[in-house]
Amino acid sequence: MSRQSALYQWYLLVANHLPHLTKPQAMGLALWSFAIATLKSCGLTSVTVFLATLLGEKENTMRQRLREWYYDANDKKGAQRRDLDVSTCFAPLLRWVLQWWSAGERRLALVMDATTLGQRFVVLTISVVYRACAIPVAWTVLPATTPGPWKPHWQALFEHLRGSIPSDWTVIVLADRGLYAPWLYQQVISLGWHPFFPY
Repeated sequence: MSRQSALYQWYLLVANHLPHLTKPQAMGLALWSFAIATLKSCGLTSVTVFLATLLGEKENTMRQRLREWYYDANDKKGAQRRDLDVSTCFAPLLRWVLQWWSAGERRLALVMDATTLGQRFVVLTISVVYRACAIPVAWTVLPATTPGPWKPHWQALFEHLRGSIPSDWTVIVLADRGLYAPWLYQQVISLGWHPFFPY
């Protein structure tokens, strides 16, 4: 199978599992994710050169196309500009990951993580533990130096995942020691899942 054909097959998978995306949004996500998986790099220049060569397009055209995908609507060109609210992808993404489970396996581990990227960002993430790795399925990015509670952000992340795991599954939620809080324990219980938080 040629890489162009593989890219198209990947686009069909993305569009099928995230049907709420518009065709341009699904194609943009397919372009980015296909290139990142192939190159094992997410740099704009690397992705641009790879895709421009693969699709026979000019590098500047491809670079702008890739940028437009993640720009806010007000920063995009054209009359039909739209934002992509990534939170609408969280539940479909989790359901997609669960399709990898064998039919008889109805257990799942989710892990919460807060990662600081220097003095710039804090990324709050809920990931699926799968084959010795963690696959992010819900996240939010916050300014690292701006004070404020994380509680509403964690609550929103869990609410985005509500109903995306069958009710007869056993789900444990793990977190680092510093993330424990009584409200978080209750949030996880309200979803029918099992918190495993060290004190």
